[in-house]
Amino acid sequence: MSKTAVKRFEETAEKSSNITTTSSSRRTLILLAFAAIYLIWGSTYLAIRYAIETLPPFLMAATRFLSAGLILSAWAIVTRQRLAMSGSQWIRAFIIGGLLLLCGNGGVTWSEKFIPSGLAALLVATEPLWVVVFNWLLGHKRPDGKVWLGVFIGLVGVALLVSGEFGSNTKSSGALLGAIVVVASSLAWAGGSVYANHNPIKASTAVASAMQMLAGGSLLLVAGLIAGDFKRLNIANASWVSIGALSYLIIFGSLIAFTAYSWLLRNVAPAQAATYAYVNPVVAVFLGWLIASEPVRPLTLVAAAIIVGSVVLITTYSHERKADIKKDMLDDDSCAPHPCA
Repeated sequence: MSKTAVKRFEETAEKSSNITTTSSSRRTLILLAFAAIYLIWGSTYLAIRYAIETLPPFLMAATRFLSAGLILSAWAIVTRQRLAMSGSQWIRAFIIGGLLLLCGNGGVTWSEKFIPSGLAALLVATEPLWVVVFNWLLGHKRPDGKVWLGVFIGLVGVALLVSGEFGSNTKSSGALLGAIVVVASSLAWAGGSVYANHNPIKASTAVASAMQMLAGGSLLLVAGLIAGDFKRLNIANASWVSIGALSYLIIFGSLIAFTAYSWLLRNVAPAQAATYAYVNPVVAVFLGWLIASEPVRPLTLVAAAIIVGSVVLITTYSHERKADIKKDMLDDDSCAPHPCA
């Protein structure tokens, strides 16, 4: 074999090795990103429970999102991303932040004073049901029979879950109110998601997210002022567990997991990335039982399976327009929705 042939063979082998290494690295990154959105977002419900043990709920949530928003803003400035400073974009940010973070996350955070974190996660898992209903009512998309079946099954699961948790307990008025607020929060989150999809903030994902977090965090701060959170705040009595949980929510829940999810949207099919919707509740229920000794009744497991099954149906058979998906993935002009917690 000539020297030229040997050299070509070595170059070909090197290129093949580089392609294999790149493919292997990409698979590893995809696995790590899925692990992040499954485990981190599944654990945020339990982290919220620990955070509000000694920190007022609305003030805690405001601190979480204002901190994350400022960090994302700093990152956007350092990386020289285009900032959206127009009044119309900030109006959208306040509408989306109000629905997602004030009404959505704020409601869930407040409710965990009264209900277990696993139950909150299961009720929040119904959010895709409400997205289908809102899209249908607004005329954006007519669901097919399988999607409607998923909606019906999901509502049955919610009814079974609520009746099992509260039907035989006459002393659970506070818990029942908490559950109702969580369902209302998932409705608000669905409304905010639908609005964001059709009225996106014209900026990069990081900038749009930062704007929503700053807007929503400001509204949560106002809610905390109205609810008397500032009067109840006592830093000296705040436990290290609560402070650690808040730090976890800022760094892992609002930054790392969100970054992983945004990256996944550009590297896997959207339907695959959306699987967090039915994995997170399972993780939340398991962690609540394992770490916080939250009770898990047989009927709760049945209801959980029904709700998760309904979300699988809806996620699988809700067909997105290909043109919209390409636009979202290429233009990067809207913030991907993430869980209520």
